Order: sequence, then C-alpha cells, then structure tokens
Amino acid sequence: MIEKLASKPYYLRISLLIVGLFFLVWALYILQSILLPIIFSIIFAIMLDPLASFFKRIKINKFWSITFTMLIAIAIILALSFFIIWQLSGFSEWFPLLIDKFSILLNDTINFISSYINIDKTSIYKWIADKSKNLLENNSFVIGKTIFSFGNSIFSLILIPVYVFLILFYKKHFLTFVRMLFAKYDQEKVNEVISKIKVLVQRYLLGLILELIIVAVLNSVGLLIVGIEYAILLGVIGALLNIIPYLGGLIAVVLTMLIALVTMPSMWYSIYVLIVFMIVQLLDNYIIMPKIVSSQVKINAFFSIIIVLAGNALWGIAGMFLSIPLLAIMKLIFDNIENLKPWGFLLGDEPIKPLNIKSIMGKKPINKP
Repeated sequence: MIEKLASKPYYLRISLLIVGLFFLVWALYILQSILLPIIFSIIFAIMLDPLASFFKRIKINKFWSITFTMLIAIAIILALSFFIIWQLSGFSEWFPLLIDKFSILLNDTINFISSYINIDKTSIYKWIADKSKNLLENNSFVIGKTIFSFGNSIFSLILIPVYVFLILFYKKHFLTFVRMLFAKYDQEKVNEVISKIKVLVQRYLLGLILELIIVAVLNSVGLLIVGIEYAILLGVIGALLNIIPYLGGLIAVVLTMLIALVTMPSMWYSIYVLIVFMIVQLLDNYIIMPKIVSSQVKINAFFSIIIVLAGNALWGIAGMFLSIPLLAIMKLIFDNIENLKPWGFLLGDEPIKPLNIKSIMGKKPINKP
C-alpha cells in the first residue's frame, strides 16, 4: 500500500496528505469531550506510575498500590484547591470595595476624557451603556456555551481519576497491545520509544511543577515587598496562569495590575506590579524554563508558538496546555522513524554547526597573487 502511494505523482500525495490532515483535525475537534479526559489521564498516569511502582516493590499488591497513589495525588490537589479557596474567601470581602473603586476609577477616566477632548460626559456614559447591552445580547450564546462547557469540564474531572486508575491497572495490557501492532524485529525500537516517551512526560511534568512552585514564590515575594493586598493568592494565580505557554504570563500581569490599580491608593503600584512580573518573567524565560523544563523538550520557538495557537483554536485552554508535550512526543517518534526524521529535525531546536572554513577551502592556504 505504501509502495503504491509512493509511486503516485507528488501533487496527488500532497493532496491526500492535506485531505487526511483536514479530517484528522475535524475528528479531533468533534471528539474533544472524549479525547481530552483520556489524554490528560494518560499523562497523569505516566506521571504517577513511578509512585505506584514503588508501592509494588515494597510488596503491596497492584490494586492497593494504585489506590494509595491516587489518594496521595488527590490529597495534594485538594490541599492546593483549599488553599486557593481559602485565599479567595478573604478576597471576596474586598469585592464590594473593588467594585466601588473601579466605579470611581471609571468616573475619573470619563471626567478626564470629557475635559480634554471636550465631549459631554452624558454621551460617554450612554455609549458605554449601549456597548455593554450589545455585548451582553450578542454574546448570550457564547455565555450559554461557556456554561455548558463548564458542566462538561466538571464531568471530565470526575472521569479523569477513574481513567487514571484503570490505565495504571491495565498498563501491561495496553503496552502489550502497542507492541503487538509492530513486527518482531521492531520490538526493540518500540520498547525504546515507549521508554523515551515515559521519561519525557515525567521529566517535563516534574519540571513544570517545580517551575510553578518557584514562579509562585517569586511572584508572592515580589508582591509582598511592593505591598499588594493578597500577594500570595495573586502570586499563585500568576504562576498557574504561567503554565499556559506565552499567553498565560500576559494574562497574569494584566489581571494583577488591574487589581492593584483598583485596590491600592496610587497607580504607581500597578507600575511596581509590572516591574515585579517583568523581573520574574525574565528569570523564568532565561534561567528557570531553559534549565528545568525546556531542557526536556527540544522544540524550536517558531513551532512552539504555532502549536500553542493551534491548540487554543482546537481545544481551548486545555489544548494550549497539551500542545507542547504532545508536539514533543510527536518529535520523539519522528526522530526514531527513518522516513520521518526530517520532520523531527524541522520541529527541533538543534543548533546549526558553524561552517568549517578549512574543510571548504582546504587545509593549505590559498596563495595570493
């Protein structure tokens, strides 16, 4: 089949590739409610497998090993969730004051525009009211879709622990199935690729967790020094948003600046917040991320940005989070299949070797006339 396809004209092969990619993307979009929980579960199962294996090595049977592993993971997630909820409960006391200060800030802004551009304040208020009404009417469908998606997300969160448990329980069964798909002389290569994927995912996620902790501490310390209210909560939220590649950090700094602008007595605090986040981002981009996370995922920046945007278009925020590790897995597979190695090289970030002038010109110097 492959030989017949290879003998076809180039334009026909390209056309078949484009059509195949179109239907693949369409299927991924349509089946996202099924695929996303499964993909997240596979990643979490790979992450938790060493702990489950540890319990097995100390003579605990498979069922209880996986159960203890799941309980520890759920306890950590619940502890983090309760911490955020506890911080948010205190922040909610500020919410009425936040609304009042935002209204004062809006009125001051309108007065400034009215005095300098010579526009009637009534017209500005009317324009804002009309735009708000139109925005609400035009986005009622989007709001309804968001609520529906939130309901699906809650259902998926319930399914993920069940999937993770079953994947860990039937791990050998699934791996045997994957090996059976390939010929016997490919078994060594298949085992090697599976091991590399497991190590890649584990190191990437561990690096991501470590990066999250470091960024949360740096954000919180910086905001505490500046004197921002609820600095720890905002620092943790900023670190969580920073997990979303490229866009998360921008959302975090804008959100924190707005809160500082409304809650603090001077607008200079927003500038201080911007400086803090810029310093943390510089440290993250040039020290933390390259040393801890990016060292495990050799994807060049060009395709990283494209895949993040494509993941957002396909699966939203979940797609943005999954885009980098999935692309890294694809690159690993490409690098281990001879015919696909050029695609692995294209996605990679291998440094270009400098030209050896002597090898081009020859060892003997060229005599000048």
